[in-house]
Amino acid sequence: MSGSLAPGFLVASPTLRCPFFHHTLVLLVDHGDEGSFGFVVNKPSPVDFGRVASELDLPIEERVPDVPVLKGGPVSPETGWIVFDPRTVESVPEDCIRLGEELAISASRTMLEELARRGETPPRALLTLGYSGWAKEQLEDEMREGSWIPVDLDPALIFERPIEERWESALASLGVEPGMVIGRKIALA
Repeated sequence: MSGSLAPGFLVASPTLRCPFFHHTLVLLVDHGDEGSFGFVVNKPSPVDFGRVASELDLPIEERVPDVPVLKGGPVSPETGWIVFDPRTVESVPEDCIRLGEELAISASRTMLEELARRGETPPRALLTLGYSGWAKEQLEDEMREGSWIPVDLDPALIFERPIEERWESALASLGVEPGMVIGRKIALA
């Protein structure tokens, strides 16, 4: 991992047993003196996009688009955040947070409406319900304990890997296989 932790990924160590974060991949959006903020990008929600669209009265023109809905974190699960590739949408909301050329986040209702209208051809996007947050120095403490492994930002982990493969793919990008972890130590290949 080079430079700052954010934007980047946090991979839950195979030894992390926290029920919510076990085997998760977190897109870390912000990391600073006041704390950290991100979204789990590999934990499916029991709620699908059709239900979200219905509850928010979003206009579905043809059929419900296949937009993955994930549990972004345990904080404020009633909120929704769109993680998307800004190159694949009609218009990028002004309030979005750009994490790179291929990755941005937004909580824009207009963006949700665009996703609902796309029908069979949704852009590279997913919806997270809730977010993950850490208080000042909490993430550093958890990293020292061996709970999290930082990984460089690679949008392909989100948009080109099946949800169930993202955690292992992130570890593999570091040369780590889950079975190589003993206690809190990782044997790098």
